[in-house]
Amino acid sequence: MSDPGLEFVDVVDEDDRVVEVVTRREVRARNLRHRCTYVLVLNTVGELYVHKRTDTKDVYPGFYDLVAGGVNASGESFDEGAARELEEELGVTARPTFRFGLRYEGPSGRIIGAAYDVVWDGPIRHQPSEVVWGAFLAFAEVDAMIAREDFCPDGLEVFERWRRER
Repeated sequence: MSDPGLEFVDVVDEDDRVVEVVTRREVRARNLRHRCTYVLVLNTVGELYVHKRTDTKDVYPGFYDLVAGGVNASGESFDEGAARELEEELGVTARPTFRFGLRYEGPSGRIIGAAYDVVWDGPIRHQPSEVVWGAFLAFAEVDAMIAREDFCPDGLEVFERWRRER
């Protein structure tokens, strides 16, 4: 589908039960609770992959992000969404490992989500409509970057929790 805003998304209640199916555009316009996946990508050296979003993204254009991921399609499981997003955004075909479920309420939406991580030393292939830059960085470099750049707040929250719990 060429227009992501027309993709169908499950709207869920507090208990993660589907209550409605609407377009992604409607989810954004009405700030409806929906499902998202988040995948932290590390290499075997222990560096984290950080990327910059395109200026055309519907949420947080031009921001940096610590995770690959996004909105689950209608009927898509968290595991399916994580694997799909990882391959779509970064060309990574490894199977991500589930780490924790989460809830996020913020300016970018109301989310019931799942966080994953994956170790990958293969090539990274950005989806040009989503990612303009990316690199594996040591955690000290990530921390310095967080202090000076704009990062997607939900991805930042996922990263901080993942770091505390790992």
